[in-house]
Amino acid sequence: MKFDLLTTDINSKARAGEITTDHGKIETPIFMPVGTIATVKGVHQRELKEEINPDIILGNTYHLYLRPQTDILRKAGGIHKFMNWDRNILTDSGGYQVYSLSANRKIKEEGVKFKSHIDGSYHFFTPENVMEIQRTIGADIIMAFDECTPYPCDYRYAKRSMHMTHRWLDRCIKHFEKTPPLYGYEQTLFPIVQGSTYKDLRKQSAEYIANAGAAGNAIGGLSVGEPAEEMYAMTEVVTEILPEEKPRYLMGVGTPINILENIALGVDMFDCVMPTRNGRNGMLFTAYGTINIKNKKWEDDFSPLDEMGITWVDTEYSKAYVRHLFTVNEMLGRQIATIHNLGFYLWLVREARKHILAGDFRAWKDKMVKQMDKRL
Repeated sequence: MKFDLLTTDINSKARAGEITTDHGKIETPIFMPVGTIATVKGVHQRELKEEINPDIILGNTYHLYLRPQTDILRKAGGIHKFMNWDRNILTDSGGYQVYSLSANRKIKEEGVKFKSHIDGSYHFFTPENVMEIQRTIGADIIMAFDECTPYPCDYRYAKRSMHMTHRWLDRCIKHFEKTPPLYGYEQTLFPIVQGSTYKDLRKQSAEYIANAGAAGNAIGGLSVGEPAEEMYAMTEVVTEILPEEKPRYLMGVGTPINILENIALGVDMFDCVMPTRNGRNGMLFTAYGTINIKNKKWEDDFSPLDEMGITWVDTEYSKAYVRHLFTVNEMLGRQIATIHNLGFYLWLVREARKHILAGDFRAWKDKMVKQMDKRL
């Protein structure tokens, strides 16, 4: 993997860059649509490519390990072939899902024993077998196995957890280097900064992660319920320490405003379930604020879904029609909302990139943040 830093904004820490992997180029800053179980829910791969056009999407180790299971993915020739996606894929290590989904998880130095949220069967994740699972899945960028701390989290627990994440990272790197890629293209391992909402721990973790010398670095354990201001403070502490010449990935963030503020703090990569999950619940993100399409006020509004017309659905259907689809619980409504939201998120980061390259990002960002902070 190669990262070219093209420019840094003069009035903020925002950066425009380009990542190159064996599956092509990723122009940063980038938003990665979440395709947890080898699908961006409700969106055809063709539609994803032609309408939303992301350079990279996300898959999840925990979910793919449980279903369809690694044996099927290996027989298919890896996740790209399995889902017929020839661009980049990043897989999260499953640390967060073990934290959020599984009942009765037991965390020990060796790894985590957890109960499947599907059938209650027991499984064991270690840094070593998570590397092997991710080798078999075959994503271009894979994540180190970490422990994601809850919020709020007391200092002693956060500190213990962070040190364990660091020890697990050493095991991940060691094992990753021993296991060759299976499908003839390179995979790149990103470590993850932890430390909850404690500045001194975040600093310590960022230094440890920077010293690991990986090709890119991630910031984890945020967007788990802490106030936005705390999230920004932690990001700032960490981006000051992480090497400039390597991409920085803020995991699980966030709202369109969160994304712009974190781009201004020097983050290059984002993923979040909001555009897809909130879309399926009738929430539409636009450049002028959010719309709850289920509200009665849209019942007889025959104007286009979004006049900006970023994706084809925006001008093809009216607000009244999409509201009707949600009212009658028709799956097409959820598909339209998903395509609209993902199209908007990708437009937003690409617009941000244009303004970083043009040198007026800060003024544009401040205007957009104000503009989007409304319920329509």
